[in-house]
Amino acid sequence: MASSNMMNKIVFYEDRNFQGRSYECNNDCPDMSSYMSRCHSCRVERGCFMAYDRTNFMGNQYFMRRGEYADYTSMMGMSDGIRSCRMIPMHRGSYRMRIYERDNFQGQMHELMEDCENVMDRHSMANCMSCNVMDGNWLMYEQPHYRGRMMYMRPGEYRNFMGGMGGMGGMGSMRFMSARRIMDSYY
Repeated sequence: MASSNMMNKIVFYEDRNFQGRSYECNNDCPDMSSYMSRCHSCRVERGCFMAYDRTNFMGNQYFMRRGEYADYTSMMGMSDGIRSCRMIPMHRGSYRMRIYERDNFQGQMHELMEDCENVMDRHSMANCMSCNVMDGNWLMYEQPHYRGRMMYMRPGEYRNFMGGMGGMGGMGSMRFMSARRIMDSYY
């Protein structure tokens, strides 16, 4: 079986509409400034990536799957362009995540195994303040129906969404209202 990074490829361009210098990437890149002074467009040729508007996988996050992104500013409201990116490995199998009403896995708990367009309505929860991703890669959104700021959640424990701790990628406080699986069909 081929290694996972051979299946992923994204090409970044300094300017809009795929102009200027380019940089090809097939894995995580914590600091794009090592390769180019700015980044305003890209083509995802294979795979899925999260793009970040700050270095070291910090700041606002943007999910990118195969396709062309000619101008981040108009398409995503991204003001400064991409500063770092993370390759999302393909997951085959089940998806499972436990969401908790309070931080540190306290309060009401529900297990998600499929997309949920409105966590509060479906599970009658006042908040979703922590989670444990057991299987699969997920996108969490701050508004119902997969809208607003998003965050990539890979398997692991996320103890406090509101504290801005390291696992939250420097996004400050966020409340999540919907969750979507990153399916292999996106690749």
